[in-house]
Amino acid sequence: MAILIDQAQWPWRDWLWCHMISDTSVVELKEFASDLGLPDRGFQGDHFDVPEHMREIAIAAGAIEVNTREILRALYASGLRQPPKQRQGRPKQVPIHQP
Repeated sequence: MAILIDQAQWPWRDWLWCHMISDTSVVELKEFASDLGLPDRGFQGDHFDVPEHMREIAIAAGAIEVNTREILRALYASGLRQPPKQRQGRPKQVPIHQP
């Protein structure tokens, strides 16, 4: 089991965002995100949207840096990837965390 995170390259609300996934389990992903203090509203059904300022914190906690193609490959290989219409939730606020 591994937590994977890609580059912060998607702009939203004046920040860059990245994706964080588990290669095997949504439960593992949610536990890891909770340990980082990420709010559940960042969960997008099979991944978390993570603001750039939290990316290094996630990596220090054990997330493995990969590119976006590797994120997609891992999601499809695990069976966790859902079509966009089936994903639940969208972040309503930017999580605030001061390093």
